[in-house]
Amino acid sequence: MAQRRILLVDDNPHDVELALDAFEQAGHQHQVTVASGGHEAVALLRQPEPELPDLILLDLKMPQMDGLAVLDEIRAHDATRRIPVVMLTTSGESRDVQASYEHGASAYVVKPLDFRQFADAMQTITAFWTDLNQWPRAR
Repeated sequence: MAQRRILLVDDNPHDVELALDAFEQAGHQHQVTVASGGHEAVALLRQPEPELPDLILLDLKMPQMDGLAVLDEIRAHDATRRIPVVMLTTSGESRDVQASYEHGASAYVVKPLDFRQFADAMQTITAFWTDLNQWPRAR
């Protein structure tokens, strides 16, 4: 399995720590970059000659620039529009699910509260999107 680049976008340091712990426990050797908010994520993706991620895990509810605005930015540019974006959020509201897919989300996952379930979810998400799924790449 090739090492993949994952961009984790989440403003909650506790959730970031849980995600990184879940990756570590699952034995994933992927390169994970963390953006602590929407503006930081967009800045990383818009750098000159960025190392684009193979997968973006994106929180929905963030201050200043929420996940939908980030998703719009990702889908608006040829270089990033094909990157799978999994909304990883605490909201199970049907309007949030609907809006996420309307804005171009590849998947929508509600963060489990139990760490073991969260770790299992992270392993399943990354295994599918980085190992099993095939998609056209812009590179």
